Amino acid sequence: MRIDSVGRTDLPDEQRDALRSAVRWEWFTIGYTTVTIVVIALVVGGSQAMKTAWIEDMLSLIPQISFLIALLFIRRRPTRAFPYGLHRVMGVGHLVAGVALLAIGGSLAIESVIGLVNAEHPAIGTVRVFGATVWLGWFMVAVMALVVVGPFFYGHAKAKLAPVLHNKVLYADADMAKADWTTTVASIVGVLGVGIGLWWLDGVAALFISVGIVWDGIKNARTAILDLIDQRARTEDDSGAHPLIGRIVQRLEELPWVDAAAVRMRDMGQVFHVEAYVVPRRRKVRVRELDEARRAVAEIDWKMQGVSIVVVPALPEEAMDEKAVA
Repeated sequence: MRIDSVGRTDLPDEQRDALRSAVRWEWFTIGYTTVTIVVIALVVGGSQAMKTAWIEDMLSLIPQISFLIALLFIRRRPTRAFPYGLHRVMGVGHLVAGVALLAIGGSLAIESVIGLVNAEHPAIGTVRVFGATVWLGWFMVAVMALVVVGPFFYGHAKAKLAPVLHNKVLYADADMAKADWTTTVASIVGVLGVGIGLWWLDGVAALFISVGIVWDGIKNARTAILDLIDQRARTEDDSGAHPLIGRIVQRLEELPWVDAAAVRMRDMGQVFHVEAYVVPRRRKVRVRELDEARRAVAEIDWKMQGVSIVVVPALPEEAMDEKAVA
């Protein structure tokens, strides 16, 4: 997939290379996870923990698929029908992933609780290997110990790319991958618990894994919904307001004809739309000055997909930061 621009924004070299790298990592992840799903299917047996981990691997494909599909849309330039472009598709994909995780994780959690309440004892049988009888649980443990290696590497790789691209889907994907070791440990504990006679450990492990899936769903769905209803633009990890807001205000207030400035900035899903409000020092402002202010803001960062400069007698409170309001 060739990526040189998003909408009307031509990507700088760093972002273009990062996006190409992200695409390669997503395709690698899909291939790796597909192999993992097939291998686990061969040894899943009667363990509830293994079954839940197997389904969790299937669900982990959703963010990668959502990311790749969204890229096909966000490359399109704005049209009369879609004057802001199709960047929201990335947020829609994020929401779909979150809702799927939440719904299926909740179903698995309920199933695990029912199994524990009904005291359902999982059965893990044996297999014949080169004439010897081997407990299937050892194969389960070996498979889970091997498959966790991949997520550790591609999770950290994606985590480095997400801030460069300001992509929340990629960040969520990386966060889930880096936390995948907890699923592996839980499934191994559940299988070994069955082996030593503690049947309930399998159900507890399955419940732990499913609760983790639910929590991932809640985080992703919440972030996607807040972005889609236009909360103030935040960083890719949702830790706080995006620092570009402050940089835009500072740049505008450096202009000789601007007395004060404030910004409303919405996250369109990798790019921003900016509404900047300025209080002028004089009664008349030239069109050329407004256009220069718009260009000055657009040049701050590649993510400025659309910038509007509005001259006002007083700054709107919703566009002001906490310090300005105080």
